[in-house]
Parts: sequence; structure tokens; C-alpha cells
Amino acid sequence: MTVRSILNTKGHQIMSVEPDAKLAAAVKLLGEKKIGAVLVMDQSRLEGILSERDIVRVIGERGAGALDEPVSQVMTRKVVTCKETDTVAELMETMTTGKFRHLPVVDNGKVVGLISIGDIVKRRVQEYESEQEALRDYIKTA
Repeated sequence: MTVRSILNTKGHQIMSVEPDAKLAAAVKLLGEKKIGAVLVMDQSRLEGILSERDIVRVIGERGAGALDEPVSQVMTRKVVTCKETDTVAELMETMTTGKFRHLPVVDNGKVVGLISIGDIVKRRVQEYESEQEALRDYIKTA
């Protein structure tokens, strides 16, 4: 199973904010869309990623006043990405090692999607359910 197969099911929609957007606007977007991270993009160039953890960390450090700061002051700048050809096993290893839950998908230098740990778990559960059903059908015919 590859990233491409997950994106083909999930879709390629990307939520993003500009680096100079206020943190409060990004928080509002996360809440409205019920998502845990948003890409920070200048035009079509990936500048960073802003996650719930980044927001909690900065508010813990600087207080609620941080909500008036630009996203570029809070975001994670060193973004780990993946490719559409990467396998789910590779993603799980990358996410576990890096201790993060979202990976932008980049193809030929262009962001084409965002994969979350939730997407991976959902796909793995579907895969296991299909395998169980196939085994049950096999046993019935044996």
C-alpha cells in the first residue's frame, strides 16, 4: 500500500495558510476544518507546517498574546515530506521516529497532498477487514 493509494481515496485537498497570517486565523481554520495541522505556504512553495502541538507549545511559552503573532514565528520550518510512491510501512516508521502525525506529500517539488496518522490507521483497518473477510470466505468454501 502506497501514499498514492491513500490519496486516491482521501483526496488531494490541502489546507494552507500564508506565513504572515496571524496564528489566531490558523487556529480558527484548524477548528473549522477539524484538522490537526495546516501547511504554511507562500504561493505554492512549502515554507513550514503548523500543528496543534506547535500552537500549544507557543501559548505555553508566551501566553495568549502569541495568537497575534504571524504563523511564520510559530511553525515548524524543517518539514519532513514523503512521496506518493512511499509505502505505509515507511510512513509509519518516519512518523514514529520523528514523533509527528502529519506528512506533506511532494511530487516533483510540488505539494500534492497531506497524509495524517489517522489516514494510515483508517487504511490499515480497512486492509485487515478485507483480509479477514477473504479468510472467512476461504474457510467457508474449504
